[in-house]
Amino acid sequence: MLAPPSADEPAGSTKILRFDQPHGATPAVPEPPVAPEPAPLSAEPPFYIVTPNRRPQNPKSRAFRKKFFPQATDKEWNDWRWQSRHRIKTLEQMERMLTLSTDERTALIEGGQMLPVGITPYYMSLLDTENPEQPLRRTVVPSAKEFLRTKGEADDPLGEDGHSPVPGLVHRYPDRVLLLALDFCSTYCRYCTRSRVVGHGELMANEKRLELAFDYLRKTPQVRDVLISGGDPLSLSEDKLDWILGKLRAIPHIEFIRIGTKMPAVLPQRITPQLTRVLRKYHPLWMSIHFLHPDECTPEAARACARLADAGIPLGAQTVLLKGVNDSVPVMKELVHKLLLMRVRPYYLYQCDPISGSAHFRTSIDKGLEIIEGLRGHTTGYGVPNYVVDAPGGGGKIPLQPNYYVGRDGDEVLLRNFEGKTYRYPDPVEV
Repeated sequence: MLAPPSADEPAGSTKILRFDQPHGATPAVPEPPVAPEPAPLSAEPPFYIVTPNRRPQNPKSRAFRKKFFPQATDKEWNDWRWQSRHRIKTLEQMERMLTLSTDERTALIEGGQMLPVGITPYYMSLLDTENPEQPLRRTVVPSAKEFLRTKGEADDPLGEDGHSPVPGLVHRYPDRVLLLALDFCSTYCRYCTRSRVVGHGELMANEKRLELAFDYLRKTPQVRDVLISGGDPLSLSEDKLDWILGKLRAIPHIEFIRIGTKMPAVLPQRITPQLTRVLRKYHPLWMSIHFLHPDECTPEAARACARLADAGIPLGAQTVLLKGVNDSVPVMKELVHKLLLMRVRPYYLYQCDPISGSAHFRTSIDKGLEIIEGLRGHTTGYGVPNYVVDAPGGGGKIPLQPNYYVGRDGDEVLLRNFEGKTYRYPDPVEV
């Protein structure tokens, strides 16, 4: 017969009798579980871990700063204006920081009127000092290959100038426009679609020019979507951005505003609390960020994206497919995975536009399709961008997909999945 429950046991509870102790004996006190050894703390947390009260700095930037800017204080290095003022632009600066190849030196000496050179100290710290073929280095340090113009290339391959009703405004699609706020970038990409414009001081963010664009928009009610680009609009001051966004929001039929920028990748120090306070006033506001390679996904970039996302701004990545830079499935998969960890949705994978001097960057269309096929089904769908060709002559973005539609067999459609297997989907032909 079981003993009644003791005073500290709830009524109705049942004692558990152990077969390895005599009936009525005092139960043995179980040994406390041995706590597992704590895992050793990593010296560097994962790049995407954002600590609000700590300014992150990746080891490469730390070493670069110590070597080339030893007098710069933490406050200066993390000041976007200081970074912009100290951009690397000359042959002498490059030679001090990089072992230049013959191609690079020739381009820097004989550049002439080609796209200007400008690299923030932060982004320069990510470059390989010895290897001219390092992906990031190839995209910002000029090469003599830029002097070669091949068949089909043009200074304005997308025909933007022909779709500009007023200076700095491109109206190609029925319901949306591209507003070029200015032509300045903190870092110039060597494959830039607007290399004919950027860096030459032709498009200034002055009120007189921009008022012409606003006046056109007021008179064009079918436009509901404005993409602000340039140049990089985030190189403007908060006051100027506030003015531009306020002017657009005051136009009743403008519903949707987007900003195109590469600042989180090349100058993440620009994404300050002051900036996000201005941006969040104008929701719904979206942002397209130009990320190119996994090496751009640093702790600094992650913190910049976190600030934007925490301000309620949806973030989409636009990536240009470039030969020898990101034209492989493993590199692109690593990039899209890191972007998702930073709360950035891979949105577009662009075929490189046929701008003058870009042949050494352009891949085949088949390479782009191969990359999409290597992502689709092999990682989350959120990580698979739309592969597009911006049609020369102003045809707009044309999406391309691997051939998953095989054909039709009577009342069934034949479909190919990511493993190459064929499946039948019922789809009766209407009589």
